[in-house]
Amino acid sequence: MQRNLIQSDPAVMMGKPIIAGTRITVELILEKLAAGEGIKQLIEEHPSLSEEKIRAALAFASGALRADVVYPTARRKSEIPC
Repeated sequence: MQRNLIQSDPAVMMGKPIIAGTRITVELILEKLAAGEGIKQLIEEHPSLSEEKIRAALAFASGALRADVVYPTARRKSEIPC
């Protein structure tokens, strides 16, 4: 059921995954949670959200990162083996 909560349409928000029926992107939800906002605060700021929809966004992002893709990250000089 969570899959139906996330949609992507090139005509809405440039095709970014959104919560169905809104213009709230999965990206926005992740950014706000990463910045320290809580689920209750997100729902207060965006009344069209629910805990179920936020968890669907997290599940979608988790699935997207599970793909067989390597995401290189920058290393500090102290982390590079000699």
